[in-house]
Amino acid sequence: MPTNATTPDGQVSDRGLRRVGVLSLVGSSAEWFDYFLYAVASALVFPTLFFPNYDPSVGLLASFVALAAGYVSRPLGGIVWGHFGDRFGRKKAFLAALGTMAAGSTLIGLLPSYAVLGITAPILLIVLRFLQGLAIGGQWGGGVLLATEYAPMSRRGYFGSLPQLGVPIGTLIGNVAFFALGLNMDKAAFMSWGWRIPFLCSALIIPVAVYAHRALEETPAFLHLKKLASARAEAGLTQSPLSEVFRTRSGTVLMAAGLFVVVNATNIIYTTFMLNYVTRVLHMTLKDMLIATAIGAAFTMTTIVGFAKLSDRIGRRRLMIASGVFIGLWAFPIFWVVNTGTLWGLVLGTSLAQVFNTMMYGPLAAFFAELFPARMRYSGASLCYQTGGLVGGLLGAPVVAWLYEVYNTTAAISVFVVILAVVSVGCAIALPETYRRKLDDAELTARPATRSAVPEPS
Repeated sequence: MPTNATTPDGQVSDRGLRRVGVLSLVGSSAEWFDYFLYAVASALVFPTLFFPNYDPSVGLLASFVALAAGYVSRPLGGIVWGHFGDRFGRKKAFLAALGTMAAGSTLIGLLPSYAVLGITAPILLIVLRFLQGLAIGGQWGGGVLLATEYAPMSRRGYFGSLPQLGVPIGTLIGNVAFFALGLNMDKAAFMSWGWRIPFLCSALIIPVAVYAHRALEETPAFLHLKKLASARAEAGLTQSPLSEVFRTRSGTVLMAAGLFVVVNATNIIYTTFMLNYVTRVLHMTLKDMLIATAIGAAFTMTTIVGFAKLSDRIGRRRLMIASGVFIGLWAFPIFWVVNTGTLWGLVLGTSLAQVFNTMMYGPLAAFFAELFPARMRYSGASLCYQTGGLVGGLLGAPVVAWLYEVYNTTAAISVFVVILAVVSVGCAIALPETYRRKLDDAELTARPATRSAVPEPS
């Protein structure tokens, strides 16, 4: 049974808050480790092992298209797990998504190459990547709502940022694991079996999920919502949470997804594409990229929390606007410094890019959670995040690789980033400020929802 996370008067205890924060962080880090392993492998391993009959640049593009399958399935995962989480609980959906990711990633580590299975191998690879996307589509909403719905209003941004930390932590561990193996074994051994080791380590998610099942309680907001469910049923308001989101909050979903696209797209550009670009075009070493990735991750682990805490003081929206502006302003300078072909240029360019991204990404979890009432929060927040992830993923890797192949200049990529940044700023301006809204709003459950592009007032 879960251990008690509340005090006798019903308030969430400090011990309970710490437990929720740590478990949401660990679960998120494990999932993103698995998810970004595929991104690294798609640049270094999969073009050779699963798409060997193509020219190297075409094989890379095919590998990035397969990478995009995980972004296509993320909104579907958000829909499936979001409905499940709004109806049956945040905890259950979160744990189910963890198990799905463990299964998909472990099977990738066991998958035979094209030389063994022929065309079946890349097909299965794409299917398993699709499964990873389903898992991450559900994990994010569960981890974020477990953290934010437990947190007091004055610290909601901070606690919401803990599962967000899973992205740089998972990325760093995944990159370190890949490059450490690549640097310490010969190329033939690495391409044959060494790359599989990090994927097989995904099975370690299972004990994390088991412990979380025993240690976590449902959130106070969801428990309150369940108590008042009968009132909503009596009022004839028992429709699907997802259909209610589409009927009453479609404008909010579109604006929030549009806001997030630039962060997700540029994160892919400055990690997956940049990895291939600096090694293939600038002839830098994997060691250089590992150092730059480690330093960038260290910066983002600090700034994600820092900007989230700042949003608890000054609000979320103005940080979203500032992030879009800085991302656009840095779109050209990043390649000016990276194209020097030096380690300092790579570190400076990618680290500042990630810092500007975290200005939005740190407060984003709390912001998306606050946009929706409790009865549709898992569905609504997940749909915003995963739709933005889908569009950003589709634009980030395949489109950017195509732009570079066609125009043979990074300036085309910079123009593309500026366009995305302008769209993001426009969406941020259209959305409301939310940081003083309460999340335990179950008393709204018996009210009929009305069509609106913004959330109901608290």
